[in-house]
Amino acid sequence: MKKIMLASVAALSLSTAAQAQAQTLCMYDPIGAQGAAYALAKDYALAAKQWGAKIELKAYTDERVAAEDFKAGQCDGVGITGLRGRQYNAYVGSIDSIGAVPSYDYLRTVLQVLASPASEKSMVVGQYEVVGIFPLGAAYVFVRDRAINSIEKAAGKKIAVLDFDKSQARMVQQLGAQPVASDITNFTTKFNNGQVDIVVAPGIAFKPFEMYKGLGTKGAIYRFPLVQLTGNLIIRPDRFPAGFGAKSRKYILTQLDTAQRTIQQAEDGIAEKYWLDLTAEDKAKYTLMMTEARVQMTKEGFYDKKMLNLLKKVRCKFDAAAAECANNVE
Repeated sequence: MKKIMLASVAALSLSTAAQAQAQTLCMYDPIGAQGAAYALAKDYALAAKQWGAKIELKAYTDERVAAEDFKAGQCDGVGITGLRGRQYNAYVGSIDSIGAVPSYDYLRTVLQVLASPASEKSMVVGQYEVVGIFPLGAAYVFVRDRAINSIEKAAGKKIAVLDFDKSQARMVQQLGAQPVASDITNFTTKFNNGQVDIVVAPGIAFKPFEMYKGLGTKGAIYRFPLVQLTGNLIIRPDRFPAGFGAKSRKYILTQLDTAQRTIQQAEDGIAEKYWLDLTAEDKAKYTLMMTEARVQMTKEGFYDKKMLNLLKKVRCKFDAAAAECANNVE
C-alpha cells in the first residue's frame, strides 16, 4: 500500500511539474519583436495564463525557420501564415484559397464558425491543433507598370510565387505568366529590384517591406482582393493544459476587431495614387477565373473540398442571388 501511495505521489508530482513548465510559442513577424503580430502575441500570452499555460514567446523574422523549429519539437506552438500552416491542417489552410473569401465580413463569419464547438474536431490533425485563426488582410496584385491592367497583359510577365505553395505557381502558369520561386523573406525584394514584374501581397506588407520602391512612379495596386490571408496559431496539444484549444479559439475571436484596425490602418496608409480600379468586366473575368482555378486545384488536392464547401455556403449566405449558388460547380 505504501509503495502504491508513493507511486501516486510521484506521478502527481510529475504531472504538476509538467503543468508548471513553460510552453514556447515561436511567433513569426517580419519585423520581429517590434512588430504588430508579436505585440498581439504578448497579449495572447498574458491571457493564456488564465487557461493554465505559461507561454514564453520567441520572435522569428523567417517564417520557414519558425515552422521547421516547430516541426522539430523545439517549439510547443507556432504562429505562422495560413499558407504555411496548410501542411499541418489542410482544412484550415484552405481558407486562403484564391477568391474564396471576398471580404473581411465574409472572413469574420468563417472564423466564427471555426471557433465554435461544432468545428472542434476539424481543428485537430494528428499531433497538431489549430488554436487560433486571425486575419492578415486582403492580398492585392502589385505591378511595377500600371499598363499591366488586365489578365491578358500579365501574359509573359514574371510573377513572384511562394516556393512552398504549389497552387500559386499553377495559377500563374494558367495566366500564361512566368512563376518565379520566392519565399516570404525575399518576394518583395525581388519586386522592388525588378527581378519580377508582379507580386501579390497584403497591405500590411507595404510599409515594412518598402514596396513603394518597386511601384516607383509607374506602378500600381489593383483594388481587387485575390485572397483574404490568415494567420494560424498551432500547438502540440499534449504540451498544453486540457481544453486549452477551445479557450484559445474563443479568445482569438475577441481580437478580430483589433486585428482589423491594424489591417485598415496599413491600407489607409497607402497613397491613393498607387491604387488602380478595375473595370466591372475585368472584375467579372477575374472572379470566373478564380472559381475555375479553385475547382481545378481542389480536384488536384491543393485545397480541402470540405472547406471549399463551407466557404461557398458563406458566400451564398451573403449573396444568395449569385450565379454560383444555383449550380454545383464548386
